[in-house]
Amino acid sequence: MNKPLKAGELSEHETGLERWQREYAAGAVSDKTVRNRSGIEVKPLYTPQDWNGDYAAELGYPGQPPYTRGIYASMHRGRTWTQRQLIGLGTPPDYNARLLEMIAQGTSAVSLIPCNSVFRGYDMDEVHAELLGTCGVVVNTAEHMDQCLSGVDLARTSCAMNDPSPFTLLAFMLATAKRRGVDWRALSGTSNQSDYLSHYVANHMFFRIALPGARRILTDHIEFCKQHLPRWNPMSVVGQHMQQAGATPAEAMAFTLCSAIQYAEDCSARGMQPDAFLPRFTFFFDISVSLFEEIAKFRAGRRIWARITRERFGARDPRSWRFKFHGQTSGVDLTRQQPLNNIARVTVQAIAGILGGLQSLHTDAYDEALSCPTEFGARIAVNTQNILREEALLTDVIDPLGGSYYIESLTDAMERKILGVMAQVEAAGGMYAAVEQGLVQKIIGASARAFQEKLDSGEQTVVGVNAYQVEEGKGERQALPVPDPAKMRAHIAAFQAYKAARSPAALRQAQDGLAAAANDPRQNIFARVVEAAEAGCSHGEICATLRRELGFGQPLVMV
Repeated sequence: MNKPLKAGELSEHETGLERWQREYAAGAVSDKTVRNRSGIEVKPLYTPQDWNGDYAAELGYPGQPPYTRGIYASMHRGRTWTQRQLIGLGTPPDYNARLLEMIAQGTSAVSLIPCNSVFRGYDMDEVHAELLGTCGVVVNTAEHMDQCLSGVDLARTSCAMNDPSPFTLLAFMLATAKRRGVDWRALSGTSNQSDYLSHYVANHMFFRIALPGARRILTDHIEFCKQHLPRWNPMSVVGQHMQQAGATPAEAMAFTLCSAIQYAEDCSARGMQPDAFLPRFTFFFDISVSLFEEIAKFRAGRRIWARITRERFGARDPRSWRFKFHGQTSGVDLTRQQPLNNIARVTVQAIAGILGGLQSLHTDAYDEALSCPTEFGARIAVNTQNILREEALLTDVIDPLGGSYYIESLTDAMERKILGVMAQVEAAGGMYAAVEQGLVQKIIGASARAFQEKLDSGEQTVVGVNAYQVEEGKGERQALPVPDPAKMRAHIAAFQAYKAARSPAALRQAQDGLAAAANDPRQNIFARVVEAAEAGCSHGEICATLRRELGFGQPLVMV
């Protein structure tokens, strides 16, 4: 009879792998299958048997197809990611003061978050005053934009306008640049909420204009920027909204790529050449706390997009193949309970985005689950990036996890999962049709429900929420006070005085021109939006005119 083997002993003819399997089985607490958020099985150990792919075909080198390891040869060794902190606060002077402070702390680009009233398409005197400025800055005119960007060199500073269709914030910025004598061709940045499909699916507040009208406005916007703003990125394909609505990381990547395909096809149908518009396509993603899954998501997405641009659209310019993306740490993962724990969550998310090869990064403040970030919270968020770059030295090696048996196996598995979801969308007739039919909404809803069930059952741990709970002190939940009511009332009064002082004839001419363009496919709607902004039209007036002509946005809600 054979004696039981002691730890560390090999039986006759037993390999090291077999010994590990035996010892693991003896020591494992549970034999339950582990799966990540995308439903991919995660093994306890990865070896050369799990990935022995073709290096040149599947990985290659940074800056070269298939771009798995990064879109630039030097990546963060040559130029680190842009630190783009989203800022939205009170009145334009409030915003400007916070912006200049964040720039002094290391923020290297502007990212403007407007008030929810602006996102909904209304002026400040059309909504309840007590809600104004609590989630973003109240910007209704070109004058307000000029105040927001006071002290900012528009020719040298990249600006992201979180600006859904019809892109009034960019129009106000263009009017500001013209007044300052800044050549539009020198402006750089992104129309950061230009993806109307993601708004229709998952961010209904952003969806202002009926689906067909939003589709036309976006294509007009891309065409206008291609002609007049060569350094501007008019197309930001947003995966963030769909992932925050409940899509798994793999599903969010799949839907984002399908949206990009739809937008590229619409541009091609307009007569634009792929190499004329694809280099200005950018992507915007949520970064969850599932570290390795997020890294694999970005590596797989980069590889898929490079194939799509070359094989499906016939792009020949290498700039068209690049999967340029901004990452934002996930607010969905942040908790109101024990909010200081969010600093750790944001750090993990930021590491995932950096190691995944992003081009710009926003780190959430730990207190964003409570309110618009406090000055204290925003400073920690900025310094989180500074620490990861300067102290943790995450920029020293390009794609440092490349070659890991686990990462390469997981990247391949994520690619298969992503392509499977994309095939469902293609079978439905493409992203626009799939969204019209509610297919995308159903998939996201099912995933959101499944994740919530894991939280409710305790299968998914959230520290401070369903595990490791403690009684919190009052000092742990410091929220930003609401904007000063007197200051906001003064802002409204000044706005109303501004509107009363305008030329009625000039205003009517601008609005009539905008309405005419909406009904004439030969005209460019966004060009008329810019003209209306320069003529003094307000944000709400521009949105109202286009809603009247193109229809009110009514997203399809699946139950």
